[in-house]
Amino acid sequence: MVTWFTGMWYVTGQKYGASALSLKRILGLGSYETAWTMLHKLRRAMVRPGRERLAGTVEVDETYVGGEEKGVRGQETETKAIVAIALEIHEPKGFGRVRMHQIPDVSGTSLNAFVCSAVQPGSVVRTDGWNGYNELASHGYQRQRIVLSATGDPAHVAMPGVHRVASLVKRWLLGTHQGATRRAHLDHYLDEFTFRFNRRASRSRGLLFYRFLETAVVTDPTPYAAIVRNPAIRATPIGQ
Repeated sequence: MVTWFTGMWYVTGQKYGASALSLKRILGLGSYETAWTMLHKLRRAMVRPGRERLAGTVEVDETYVGGEEKGVRGQETETKAIVAIALEIHEPKGFGRVRMHQIPDVSGTSLNAFVCSAVQPGSVVRTDGWNGYNELASHGYQRQRIVLSATGDPAHVAMPGVHRVASLVKRWLLGTHQGATRRAHLDHYLDEFTFRFNRRASRSRGLLFYRFLETAVVTDPTPYAAIVRNPAIRATPIGQ
């Protein structure tokens, strides 16, 4: 038990997260596999069950995570994963909470399902002109459509929030985790990034640790077999 508490304290205390190698060294674990499994169990405890959905004005967009590859929008590419991002926008400036999830494609079915799971109905959902978002009004959202070609501004200027988050998460995956993320586990890495981003203003390491404990005690345990049950997908890192 002390080892688990020490691991949680270490993970919450690292600004950019911890790799399995660093956790193995800090805890004196006998193998990389043990540290890797421990980290994945901890990531599954970073999402509070029944957490509130985003509200107010929310930017929504998708990004491709992985190496260089030419692909067609709306289809999952061979090596890249498609990640949907929703971010609260504070007026006149500033960002609130974020939600991210891997989706199979950018069809209306996938995008609407993501928005409904991440954003409170009645919110203003700011998107680009992609027609996959056309049915949002029927789900109770006020869509604010930004046609990037009509604004004359690049995407990161017209919709700065989600593009900043997309840039940060890609740099985090490449930096802390050396781009070795498997698609089968990507959502749990996104959960860790979300946990950190949504608490970025906290100046107390102890409070972060306490919030982590609060979530962990209401999270069902995940056996090792469930973490590695899809070895075919786990074998190839995204973008490699």
